Amino acid sequence: MFVRRFTIPAVLVATAAALGSAAPATSAPATPTLVAVRAAHHPTFDRLVFEFDGALPGHSVTRATKIIGDGSGLPVPVVGSSFLAVRFSPAVGHDNAGKVTYGATRRSYALPAIIQVVNSGDFEAVLSFGVGLSTAAPFSVFTLTNPSRVVIDVKTAFQTVTVKTYFLDQNRFAVGTEPYVRAVTRPVIPPATAKGALQRLFAGPTAGEAATGLRLVTSDATGFSNLSISNGIARVRLVGGCNSHGSTFTVAGEIMPTLKQFSSVTWVKIYDPSGTTENPTGNSDSIPECLEP
Repeated sequence: MFVRRFTIPAVLVATAAALGSAAPATSAPATPTLVAVRAAHHPTFDRLVFEFDGALPGHSVTRATKIIGDGSGLPVPVVGSSFLAVRFSPAVGHDNAGKVTYGATRRSYALPAIIQVVNSGDFEAVLSFGVGLSTAAPFSVFTLTNPSRVVIDVKTAFQTVTVKTYFLDQNRFAVGTEPYVRAVTRPVIPPATAKGALQRLFAGPTAGEAATGLRLVTSDATGFSNLSISNGIARVRLVGGCNSHGSTFTVAGEIMPTLKQFSSVTWVKIYDPSGTTENPTGNSDSIPECLEP
């Protein structure tokens, strides 16, 4: 029996095979998409990592006196004594439905140098963050691939001491079990230990601490200023807003134990943003009227 054989050009075989096996595959996004932000301490530095799905985006990291929001042009509250402005372009931090792709947009860390990382913009393929640092420490930036990562290392060649910061324990508060606050520890730079403790307070609990029920009650305050300690009295002014919203627990319930851990502080007087408090003189605690229930 005669069998007719045909020879198919190799290029057509390869093309046909490719077409036959071309099942839908997950491809890298056209615009790099941020999928994770993480930070950890190493023996001589804190490392902050931004991980992307897709190619490495263009990036810049610069020192800043304050963090300004992209698009809005307004200041973005970030806790720290020094700041880094981080910018990625082109890059996004959301999916097609507008959902954030990398988790919390504001996160705190119990690290020597890195206090807080806050999103400051995700607008027209420009993604930006503010990083709050405990001091203006030297830093370096490099990239890694597979997966795509932009890495910031912040040197920690400075001494720290451990202090306590007190947050509301919402589980205890919910059942009326006092004390309503629970202490966590933070590294701060001496001699400004009281300032460091308050900075860590306004940065809020870490993700792990929040998972156990700790919360920062701000009473609309975004920070503090004018901290002084004299003759056993600590005085501090709230920045931003001040409103108890009718609650019996306010930011005062976190500030007072945080400052009274220090042997130099017996009483705490908290002032509103305009500089007033109910009992400005005498050996007593004091809160502004805006923190009354």
